[in-house]
Amino acid sequence: MTSQIRDLSSGELQLFGNIVSDLVRQEARSDMEPDLLQAIVRLLRADFAASYKWSDKTSRYEKSISFNMDASNMERYETYFQFRDPMTEHLRKRRAATLVDEVISRDELLKTEFYNDFLRVDGLDRGVNMFVFDGMRHLRDLRIWRAPDRPEFGEREVGLLNALEPFLKRSFVRSFKGYENLTQREADVIALIARGCTDRDIARLLGISFSTVRTHINKAMEKNGCSNRAELAMLVVHGRLDS
Repeated sequence: MTSQIRDLSSGELQLFGNIVSDLVRQEARSDMEPDLLQAIVRLLRADFAASYKWSDKTSRYEKSISFNMDASNMERYETYFQFRDPMTEHLRKRRAATLVDEVISRDELLKTEFYNDFLRVDGLDRGVNMFVFDGMRHLRDLRIWRAPDRPEFGEREVGLLNALEPFLKRSFVRSFKGYENLTQREADVIALIARGCTDRDIARLLGISFSTVRTHINKAMEKNGCSNRAELAMLVVHGRLDS
């Protein structure tokens, strides 16, 4: 990553270090979170980003996180446009940071419904994607974009993403192993427990009732053979929940 480091300001070099440090010590997060995605966007001097999980059960991308993109447009991707996406499967096969232009020509992309009715709605114009795998298991992806008046992505951004890949992989592997057998809401509750939140704190933060919090905790303990919330929280912190 030598050439990419030379193209980093002192602030960006510190940001890169902070992202790596955060990923290395990340234990109680249930998954990719918005602050991490936003930091990566800043590092890549980008404007927009989205990240999805691939579900083998449903054969579709879901559980999206996004930055600077309209929520309703993200929903349209999950329900409609992912089935009319002309490039993502080609990018996914690369298993490394790849410029969108490498898998579909600019002229061809501009003619598609996907560009005109999805990407252009939010102002997404130039893209670089990376798909993070653990063996054959697709953990998550990063889809980073710039606006039409911005320069194209290049070797700098590809190199930075590839440099982050092993740290992202380890972090996603931990969250995958720790939360795969939980529902999304159970995972949210247990992640907050691991951060030291009380049941009433969790109810307030998630906008659910105290009794619902207790139901989620009890189900998570039952799934993982835990006798109390402290034991469950420790399994999350140390990444030893059953997968």
